[in-house]
Amino acid sequence: MSYETISASELPTLLKEGHNIIDVRTPSEFRAEHVVGAELHPLDRFDATDYCEHNDTGFPVYILCQSGKRAAMAAQKLVAAGHQNVHVVDGGTNAAKAVGVDIEYGKSSISIERQVRIAAGALVALGSLAGLFIHGGFFAVPIFIGCGLVFAGVTDTCGMGMMLVKMPWNR
Repeated sequence: MSYETISASELPTLLKEGHNIIDVRTPSEFRAEHVVGAELHPLDRFDATDYCEHNDTGFPVYILCQSGKRAAMAAQKLVAAGHQNVHVVDGGTNAAKAVGVDIEYGKSSISIERQVRIAAGALVALGSLAGLFIHGGFFAVPIFIGCGLVFAGVTDTCGMGMMLVKMPWNR
C-alpha cells in the first residue's frame, strides 16, 4: 500500500467537507503562513504510530508541507504505521497559494534554509579570520563547514538544518 497525490486545487472542497489536513512543516513556517484549517504536526516530531492509534486508519488524511518532500516522508511513515487512506498535496503550501486556497498569515520568521546560509557563512568567515590572526588550527572550521555543505548537496540532507530546526526560536 502507498499514498496518493492530489492537486492543491482540491483543498477548498476537502476543507469544507471537514477532512483532516496535516501540515508537517516547522512551527515557525506554520506561524508565518498556513492553509486555513490545517493542523500542525511537525515532521521531526510526527509519530505516525501514535497518530494511527488515535485516529481511524480508514479515514482520509491529507498531508502538505512547503513543496511536497516532507509531506511524502510523513505519508510514508503513516502508510508504514498502517494508515490506509493517505494523500499528499502536490506542491504543498506553495501550490495552495498559487491556486487561491485560503492562507492565514502570521508572524514571519527566517526560514531554515536562510538560517543555514547565515550560520554556514558566519562560521566560514569567523574560522578563516581566526585561522589568519589567531592560530592556523582554526582553518579546520571552514573546511568542516565546506565538507558539510558538499555532503548536504550530495545526500539532500542537511545536518545543520536538522540542528537549527530543534532550536527554541524555531519551535
